[in-house]
Amino acid sequence: MNRLFIIGNGFDLAHGLPTRYKDFIDDYWASIKNSNHDELISFNLNNYGEFNNHENLDDLIDMIINTNSDFRKEGIGVYKLKTHLKPIEDNRVQILNYKNLFFKLINQNSIQNWVDIENIYYKSLKEIVKGELRKQNYIGDIKRLNKEFEEVKNLLEKYLKEKVVDKYQLDFTKDQNIDWVNIYNNLKPISLLSNQHEVHNEFIKTEDVEEIKLHFEKEREKELVNNLYFLNFNYTPIAGIYSDLLNKDDRIESKVNYIHGNLGNIIENKINFGFGDEMDDDYKMIENIDDNEYLKNFKSFQYLQNSNYNDLLRYIDSDKYQVCIMGHSCGLSDRTLLNTIFEHNNCRSIKVFYHETKDKEGNVVKDNYTDIIQNISRHFNKKKLMREKIVNKTLCKPLPQIQLPLK
Repeated sequence: MNRLFIIGNGFDLAHGLPTRYKDFIDDYWASIKNSNHDELISFNLNNYGEFNNHENLDDLIDMIINTNSDFRKEGIGVYKLKTHLKPIEDNRVQILNYKNLFFKLINQNSIQNWVDIENIYYKSLKEIVKGELRKQNYIGDIKRLNKEFEEVKNLLEKYLKEKVVDKYQLDFTKDQNIDWVNIYNNLKPISLLSNQHEVHNEFIKTEDVEEIKLHFEKEREKELVNNLYFLNFNYTPIAGIYSDLLNKDDRIESKVNYIHGNLGNIIENKINFGFGDEMDDDYKMIENIDDNEYLKNFKSFQYLQNSNYNDLLRYIDSDKYQVCIMGHSCGLSDRTLLNTIFEHNNCRSIKVFYHETKDKEGNVVKDNYTDIIQNISRHFNKKKLMREKIVNKTLCKPLPQIQLPLK
């Protein structure tokens, strides 16, 4: 029985990397403070007469870029300043201009996760198609939407390269002070090597249980090669580092598939950031427009730019496998791909490594196991099949958390 690890952003977060959407957007606003403008926004600070001598300018910008600031969320318009400062024109001014309307939508919606950006893009796309511009308030056409989406995507790639990959010590296996082994021990195959002697409890069908028990018996007689496959939705190399480490054991054959691209690899495997729900009721309507601009950011067409998707299909067709979810929310933006994996006859079990939230004293106050399995259910057309495959919480475990140091 093979194992397929689905690796999402939570896996990078489990290593202490600042790859949350909040990390990215807060860094953006902090950096724009020093320049006052870029291709996405500009500050109109000249509306304030008393800024001729730059008095309290830093305080104003800090207020604008604050996460909960009405200025940051609304941008274009007139606003009333709620401080001791006295702007001209009857206390009403325009101070922040969004050049990129899609970026404005992102800030207006106060999103928390990367998948939310992809969802907002898709909602905006559908509203352009239907002529319903009031819900998301995106007033541009499809070419502008795609151009502005590309600008945000480029900004994300720049952030991950400069503020994550270039700043953190990713070669963590050489550092004895990092508890990476806690994560490594959960990445092993269904084998005696993993010391999970009761792993057959994670499967419903008798034939699967018997197959696993037989595999264990064969392993006791001779060394067998066990297959692992990392389907990496992240852009960082963390999953690849573990895969290389696992391959040092002659009894393990591990492979990593950077299904959403590599940072800086714009020729063979550029970043794939878009939407992937061709099962949505409105997709056919979009496809029938007969204008390829509307299909530009659908992931399926980006998958065909290289062999990664076909490689995944060959793997899931080759033998039975258990899926292990590590840090992936299983949101709708990857629905077509995940449906292919989950409903495949060779997929025999889906195990979730969930995230725990703790209070200041270290006590667990909640976890996201239920959220993840609810998201997984949306990728199934056959709900009975879903209930048979998802491993119950008592047999799942939280994903260990470690902290990688800065270089």
